[in-house]
Amino acid sequence: MKPAVFISGASKGIGLAAARKYYASGYRVGICARGEEALQLAKEEMPELVTFTCDMSEKAAVKNLARKINEEMGTLEVLVNNAGSYIPGSIHEEEDEAYEMMIRTNMDSAYYLTKGLLPAMKAAKKGAIVNIASIASLDAYPGGGSYSISKFALLGFSKNLRFEMKEFGIRVISVMPGAVLTNSWAAYDGPFDRLMPPEDIAEIIFTSTNLSNRTVVEDIVLRPQLGDL
Repeated sequence: MKPAVFISGASKGIGLAAARKYYASGYRVGICARGEEALQLAKEEMPELVTFTCDMSEKAAVKNLARKINEEMGTLEVLVNNAGSYIPGSIHEEEDEAYEMMIRTNMDSAYYLTKGLLPAMKAAKKGAIVNIASIASLDAYPGGGSYSISKFALLGFSKNLRFEMKEFGIRVISVMPGAVLTNSWAAYDGPFDRLMPPEDIAEIIFTSTNLSNRTVVEDIVLRPQLGDL
């Protein structure tokens, strides 16, 4: 049976690039997104893709998604918590709703989805969980606001989960990219070669989950060659 991987928020950007990488490497791949049309386009490209519609900012929807993944995909070899949203702002000026939305999407979705899928992985005593954090998990920066708060929280979640899952043989990996050529950078008007291609991030995700079971890459930081933007 093919090993199974699920990637949240994977109809575009890093998530879609990772889905393509795992799919081409013989995995059974599942993804989710809010829009059915985007999922259909991905499935046309990868006919055996398993797709789910889900608003990752809604707790009940995420918990229901975990139940469906358990039923339709079985025990996962890899879980990639990639779903996220970015609303630029400053803590002292941004709307409360921006904070609440990004905490629900960037942090809570990973928390509830992971908790729903962990029992089967713990029973199997193997697997990998990859949390797509950000360089915003490490330092404050202009316009970071609540996005940075949510990504700091995700890194903290990842570190605690890694500590807890050691005895179960489950690797927990934090990936912290800088500027990547995705929709989050749609407003960027500089040269595109200053942004990392999402395929590079996907390659690192894939490699980190395919080492021997004796090795874990705990924290991965990726930045554009010429530095942060």
